[in-house]
Amino acid sequence: MEKQFTIKSPQGVHARPAGAIMKKAAEFPDSQVSLEFNGRKVSAKSITGVLTLGLKAGDLVTVSAEGGQAGQAIAAVGSVLESVLD
Repeated sequence: MEKQFTIKSPQGVHARPAGAIMKKAAEFPDSQVSLEFNGRKVSAKSITGVLTLGLKAGDLVTVSAEGGQAGQAIAAVGSVLESVLD
């Protein structure tokens, strides 16, 4: 299961938003949640992995998940991606 989301924050995804993404993904321990951008796929539960994607405002990111609460995990992580966090 997967869905695409657009980065809305003008500053892109730096340490604070990456931490928020990781924390939200960690709320779903029974799901494997991943972010994919420009052919790279990383765990949303890894702050380092999220930061290495170098996400900027306007980038389209694919969130995918497998496991018990996959749909809820995708929606939750997607809402963080689309929020404006400084």
